[in-house]
Amino acid sequence: MSTDIRITTLDNGLRIITDTMPTVETVSVGAWVNAGARNESVEINGISHMLEHMAFKGTKRRSARDIATEIEDVGGFVNAYTSREQTAYYAKMLKEDLPLAVDIIADILQHSTMAEDELERERAVILQEISQAKDTPDDIVFDLFQETAFPDQAVGRPVLGTPESVSSFGRDTLFGYMRKHYAPGEIVIAAAGNLDHDRVVDLAAKAFDSLPAAEAQSCEPVRYTGGDFRERRDLDQVHILMGLEGVSYDDPDFHAASVYATLLGGGMSSRLFQEIREVRGMAYSVYAFGASYLDGGLFGIYAGTGEKESADLPGLVCDEIMKATRDVTEEEVARSRAQIKSSLLMGLESTSSRCEQAARQLLVFGRPIPIAETIEKIDGVDAEQVMALAARIAATPLTFTAIGQIGSIPSLDNVQAQLG
Repeated sequence: MSTDIRITTLDNGLRIITDTMPTVETVSVGAWVNAGARNESVEINGISHMLEHMAFKGTKRRSARDIATEIEDVGGFVNAYTSREQTAYYAKMLKEDLPLAVDIIADILQHSTMAEDELERERAVILQEISQAKDTPDDIVFDLFQETAFPDQAVGRPVLGTPESVSSFGRDTLFGYMRKHYAPGEIVIAAAGNLDHDRVVDLAAKAFDSLPAAEAQSCEPVRYTGGDFRERRDLDQVHILMGLEGVSYDDPDFHAASVYATLLGGGMSSRLFQEIREVRGMAYSVYAFGASYLDGGLFGIYAGTGEKESADLPGLVCDEIMKATRDVTEEEVARSRAQIKSSLLMGLESTSSRCEQAARQLLVFGRPIPIAETIEKIDGVDAEQVMALAARIAATPLTFTAIGQIGSIPSLDNVQAQLG
């Protein structure tokens, strides 16, 4: 572990991790909560995201305006996001304003009032957010893809929730969810920048003094299923998402999966970009990606294409998937490794990136992962491992999702057969 990264666990279980960067003038600090959409039942789907919104709508000491102005008075910013496994609240400020950042984050997580009038306003905002997503085909197709891959389970439900579930949340439901999931042992306080670890620990210990004493919560295991979902819309483009079962964070092929996604569809030199866009001109946007979870994963390929082209595009994607099981070159692997390592190393220059990385690694792996260890594992991926992984992924059930003029797209069975 780098000597710049230190961890302290308080008596109540709250973990504090810092990454010292003495040559910068800023600090990024935040609270990462080990709870997200995966922790929600169908009745409260979207509550993690609702809490993320409501945290900034007033506390016992600050109004919503106070929160915004106190941050912006010192030139900083504060934000939050919700994923399927985590919720994060974070700020970035000049180094001398670290105490303010810690105080505000602690305040919004422990002393939010969830005022009824603010709740109704924010409910309306989130309902508009859901409507906007539904009206954006290259956005909503990803939610539909997730639901098709993981039907009837929390990891497959939308992070935003549904109009029905969001309309049902009351203050008691929000407070109850926080009491259950926002316990000290489920939260990591992370900070990166020009800071002193012991000072951060002292600030956090004093500020986070009202967290609930709840027990650790579990969530249902990921069960990848696959399937077919198509929605006809009068659009100029057909938005297609094809997917297969991916890998979890702790899978031995985790880094090989990153290399595979990159060489298949991660840049202008990737196989899909070259074949689908450059050679055939069938899509403006085409790329591959991997989504890992604690106990499973999803491997996907997105393309936006025309109605006529949609008849052939799935088959061409399958061709590239199958080619990757037998003809990956060491040159391609080296290029993909270089892209991944470059992205990782560039992220080291950002306090925000390093703060988030430290928090996520502690939540997922239980320890910070030294960059040298990650680079070594990436460098250890070779063409043979990528081809073996590509074959493993190709043998899983297909998830197929499409929105637009879908009449020309071949059937699921027809597309799946091309992966045999």
